[in-house]
Amino acid sequence: MEWMKYTITTTEEACDLVCSMLNDLGITSLEIEDKAPVSPEENGGYFGDVVPDPVFDDHKARVTFYTEVPEIDSEEAADREEELLRSVGQGLMDISRFADIGDGLIEIDKTAEEDWVNNWKQYFHQFTVDDIRIIPSWEEVPAEGNEELVLRIDPGTAFGTGKHESTQLAIRGIRKYIEPGMRVLDIGTGSGILGIVALKSGASKVFGTDLDINVLEAIEENLAKNGIDPADFRYVIGDIVTEQWVREEAGSGYDLVCANIIAEILADITPHVPACLKKGGYYITSGILITHAQIVRDAISKAGLTVVEEMEQGEWESIVARKDFA
Repeated sequence: MEWMKYTITTTEEACDLVCSMLNDLGITSLEIEDKAPVSPEENGGYFGDVVPDPVFDDHKARVTFYTEVPEIDSEEAADREEELLRSVGQGLMDISRFADIGDGLIEIDKTAEEDWVNNWKQYFHQFTVDDIRIIPSWEEVPAEGNEELVLRIDPGTAFGTGKHESTQLAIRGIRKYIEPGMRVLDIGTGSGILGIVALKSGASKVFGTDLDINVLEAIEENLAKNGIDPADFRYVIGDIVTEQWVREEAGSGYDLVCANIIAEILADITPHVPACLKKGGYYITSGILITHAQIVRDAISKAGLTVVEEMEQGEWESIVARKDFA
C-alpha cells in the first residue's frame, strides 16, 4: 500500500491552530516536529529515559499527515487530492490573518507502508556499554561477543534503549553497586532496561513505576526477549510522589533505588527515597544536566543521604548516594 505524505512547515505559535484546522477537515492522525522544550507535565514527568536535549529552538514546526493512494489512478482520486490541498491552503490562509504561520509551505511526497514500518531499523544497530551488548531483535549476537552480557531491546513506545548518555551512566552505576540477591526499585522504568540490567547482573527482584501507560507493552516484550520471569519484575503505572497506593505497592527495604529522570523531578522524588531504602542501600540517579546537578545534590543532602560518587558523560551527570541510617 502506498501513501501520500503532506508536510506543512509552520511555526510553534500556529501549530495548534494548523492541527485544529486539519482536524476539522477530518485529518486526525498527525505527526508534529518542533524543537520546543517539553515540560514535565507534557511528558509524564520525564519518568524513564526521557530527557530534554539542550538544542536551539528555532520556533519552527512541521505538521505531517498521510492519505492513502488509490490502487488505480482515477480522475475522481485526483479531484479529491486537489480539493484537499485547496482546503488546506485556504485553512492556512485563514490562520495567517491572525497568527504567524511562517513559511506555510506544503511538501508532498509518496511513501510505501513498509518504509515507515521497517526503514527506521537501519538507524538502530547493536552497540555496547562497557561489557554489555544491547542488540535489537532483528540483529544477531556476534560470535566474538560471547563474553558480553547481552540485552535484547527494541526502540518502541516506551523510553530507554541504552543509547542516551544518561541511561548509560545509570547502567554503569547499577553494574558497579549491584550484588547478588539485591532488591531494586526502578522509578520511571520506561522500557524496563535498567531493571533488566539489574536482574541480569544478579538482582533477585525488581519493582518498577512509571506514569506512561505505553510502557506496559514495552516492558512485557522486553522481559520476554531477555528471558526474564515476569514474577521477578513487577511494575505499576502511578506516581510514587503523589500517590500513596504506589508507595504502598512498592514497599520498602530495597538495596538499590535507581531513577533516570531530569533534575527537577529527582528533587521531588528524593524525599521519598530513604523510606524505600534499607540501611546501607544505594540511590543511583541520572538524567541530570551537569548545569542542574546542584538541585539533586541539595535534595539528597536534605533527605539525609550521603553522596558517594558523581560520574559525567557528555553534558550529563549521575549522582550516587547511600543511606547510612536505619
